[in-house]
Formats: sequence, structure tokens, C-alpha cells
Amino acid sequence: MIFLILESFRSALHSIRANALRSFLTSLGIIIGVASIITVVSLVQGLQASIDQQFESLGSNSLIIQPDFNQQEYEGRDVYLSEDDLLAIRKRVVGLDSVTPQVFLSAAQGLTYRGNRSSVDVRGVEPDLFVLDDTFADRGRELIAADLIGRSRVMVIGDKVRRDLKLPNDPVGEFVQFGLDWFKIVGLLEIKGNFLGQDLDNVAYIPFTTANSITPTHANPFMIFLAKADPDELDWVRQQIRQVLRKEHKIQPGKPDDFKIESSEQIQQSIAQVTGIITVVFGGIVGISLLVGGIGIMNIMLVSVTERTREIGICKALGATRADIMLQFLIEAVVLCLLGGLIGLAAGFGLGKVIANMIPNFTPAVVPLWAVFLALGFSTGVGVLFGLLPAAKAARLDPIESLRYE
Repeated sequence: MIFLILESFRSALHSIRANALRSFLTSLGIIIGVASIITVVSLVQGLQASIDQQFESLGSNSLIIQPDFNQQEYEGRDVYLSEDDLLAIRKRVVGLDSVTPQVFLSAAQGLTYRGNRSSVDVRGVEPDLFVLDDTFADRGRELIAADLIGRSRVMVIGDKVRRDLKLPNDPVGEFVQFGLDWFKIVGLLEIKGNFLGQDLDNVAYIPFTTANSITPTHANPFMIFLAKADPDELDWVRQQIRQVLRKEHKIQPGKPDDFKIESSEQIQQSIAQVTGIITVVFGGIVGISLLVGGIGIMNIMLVSVTERTREIGICKALGATRADIMLQFLIEAVVLCLLGGLIGLAAGFGLGKVIANMIPNFTPAVVPLWAVFLALGFSTGVGVLFGLLPAAKAARLDPIESLRYE
């Protein structure tokens, strides 16, 4: 049996080589289908890998607290978090390792330097944020506690802000204007690149207390808190934070929260679910070309059966059984699909790399092992499915009539 299978493979490869151009055109649908699937999967999985890497810096013990922006107004009032909420959480929540605020000031004012302008969102933060967010200065320093106490007019910027404002390579000590206020640059952050279409180097940080002195917190609804706690107590800490904020916001029993408390893992899982759906949908769409390719292979194999009728008759006259003939043609169809799958796999991987490199700041394409096995498995399945009919037709041929066939 093993000899028969090996001989069938040899015969299939010989037949494909003898009709190389026809074999290539026949398997073109398989090649395009597999290449398309691998391209889509490599780009989406590359993006997912980048997302996972970004969330690793937050860790599994992080909570992100923010207003529920789906409710722009709640019981006739604006939805926002305040400095009072921050103080209440710090005072009343047990088991909380740290909590740090981040307030976004309007980008309408922008930053200016010698006639150059950057529309970056200026964020008021506390020094703990740089540790929580794994963000450190490449030149100068990050914000420190003394900046908060003194409500200092100091700023730490990302590299894109430096480029937009045409600041020197080492901008430490330069002054930039934000609204009516002047800020001294004390640090330039390390380059972090792009994440989900957002340039992570397009940032500017000032002390949280300074941001509040410029614009009251109630006028800046876009404030979030980053909190850290023991992973085993994360749910308990979340419940405490919810109770504290409901009390601070005077939310009546039975009424929904006007804020959201999400763990970094929850957000990561939500994004992973979205990318998974995208992979399945696009994979299903381009997978149609695999079915089209399978139909093309079935047609060519039926033609091949007709062309090799006398050969089939000779094989049967020499003792070949119907199962032997069927196995030979079935293996030929599978080999043809499998070769198309291998070519498509290489083409899809290369195409994914090229597209990822062409998009500015896009993450490198990644082809997971499961996608390779899925593509090759699907190709083999198509060969079996659409090779059965031609193989069965060849096996049913009458040996006498086959030998008479011209």
C-alpha cells in the first residue's frame, strides 16, 4: 500500500511537470486564495501582537477609570471625573497600590515655538504615570513631585512634537507657548512609534496641578485614572472604587453608573475579539476563491481522465483495481492543490511584509503557525473534495472500452 501511494505521488509529480503551464493556471485559484488569507492574517496578527506588547506595560493588575462617554449628559449634568473623585479613591479604597490621574487639555490651543505649531493634546499627569506607562525620558528628565507641589510651568514632550515645532535635537531648556502660558521643556521622551493609528510620540505632559490651575477639572471631562492593585484583589478594589464614585456622584440606587472601570486585560480582550472577527470575515471572503480554484481543478482533472482513458485501460488490464485508479487520481488532485497552497503561502507572507512596510509606522506582519496549517489543510481538503468526482469517474471506466478509446 505504501509503495502504491509513493508511486501515485511520483506519477502525480510527473503529470504536473509534463503540463507545467496548465498545472500552474489550474492551481492559480488556490494560490490566490491562500495568498489572500495569509496576507490578511499576517497583517491582523501583526497588529494584535503590537497591541499585546503595548498592554504588557500596564500589566494584568491595572484598572482604567474613565467617564462613560456614551452618556454625554447624566441626569441633567455633564459626565466627568474630578480631583475630588481622585482624593476620595485614595482615601477610602483599601488594597490600592497606586492611582494616578491624566487630564486632557484642549488641542485647539496647541503648542507654538517661533512661529511653528503643534496640535498635540497636552496632558496633565503625575510622576507615577511615567512608571505605569513605561515611558521614560531620552533627554532631560520626567516630571517629579516638586513640579506638582510648585505647580511648575514645565513640560515633557515626545519626539513628534519636537519635530513639528522644529525644536533642536536636544530641546531641554527651550520655552514653548500653550495658550497664554509659557512652559519650559525639561525632558524629551524615548521614541515609542505608532499604536492603532495613533502616534505615541505626539504627546506633551505637564504637572497635573498645573493643568488644574490653567483649566478647572470640571471643564475638562476627558480625565481618566490609572490604578494598580494586587491581581488577587483587583475585583474587590474595583467594587470599592465603584461604591466610592457612585457616592461622590450622588447616583441613586438602581441608576446606571456614569463612569467605567475596566481592567487592561478586559480592553485587550475586547480588541482581540474585534481583530478575531476581522480575520474570520476577511478569511471567509477570500476563502471563496479557494472554492473557485477547487472547481477549476475538478474540471481539469475531468479533462485529464478523458485524455488518459487508454492509460487507465492498460492499468486495469495489467491488474490495477478501481481503488488503485481512484487513489492515483485523488493523490494527483491533492498534490496539485498542496503545491498551489505552498506557493500561495510564500506569496501571502511576502505580500504581507511588503504591505506592512509600505504603511508608515505599521507593525511588522506576523504569520502564526495555526494559519500555515489552516491554509495547507484547507488546500488539501479542496484537493480531496474536488478530486473525488474525477477519481471516481476514472475508476468506473470499463477496461475494454478504455483500450478501444482513440
